[in-house]
Amino acid sequence: MRKTLLAFAALLSFSAPLLAHEYKAGDLEIEHPWSLLLPAVSANGAAYFVVHNHGKSADRLVGADTERAASAEVHEHVMKDGMMKMQKVEGVDIPAGGTLTFAPGHYHLMLFGLKKPLADGERFPVTLHFQKAGDVKVEVEVQKQAPGAAEHDDHDMSDMPGMKMN
Repeated sequence: MRKTLLAFAALLSFSAPLLAHEYKAGDLEIEHPWSLLLPAVSANGAAYFVVHNHGKSADRLVGADTERAASAEVHEHVMKDGMMKMQKVEGVDIPAGGTLTFAPGHYHLMLFGLKKPLADGERFPVTLHFQKAGDVKVEVEVQKQAPGAAEHDDHDMSDMPGMKMN
């Protein structure tokens, strides 16, 4: 029985890092980086995640890169002239003791010039560049739908006036 428990504990110790989808760098914790599965013909994509700052001073996400795309940029959605639009930002502050969420319709990483289509369930590396915490390599998981989307399927916004991407 003891050997069985030790073997099980050893198995868990090896599998836990493989299943983990949270990353730490200094006072920052990056939670569940993900990307939405898109049609294979999509040239661009986006990545999302949540950053928790457990420290006593702010930090700033100043950029990102990935070998999976020609370039990666930090973007935000803004309402301009009655239209929802995306625009590049030079950085995003993560307040001390605060949380910053990258999600559809908010801040996100734009991935321009995908080198191959994203496949459901796969993971690909992205390096996030923080002003204080430095570079943090994360694995972005490709998903068929946004986390929690099954709970909100009746909230499709694609036909709402003013929803335009450019």
